[in-house]
Amino acid sequence: MIREKMSASQTPMQEEDVAICQNVYDHICVARHISTAREREELAIQILHFYQHGVKDQGSLERLLL
Repeated sequence: MIREKMSASQTPMQEEDVAICQNVYDHICVARHISTAREREELAIQILHFYQHGVKDQGSLERLLL
């Protein structure tokens, strides 16, 4: 999901950026019991938004989204 949403983004990301966002996505999906495609899509969009606006630490991203 992160890669799909990333392609719609204007800012290119490095592999390590993608890995951080994917780790956050995976963790939040489990922690919040996210199961629908709509919820997963919204989460991916939120993660990319925060990341592209300067929240680049995995722990900080997770705290914002839990």
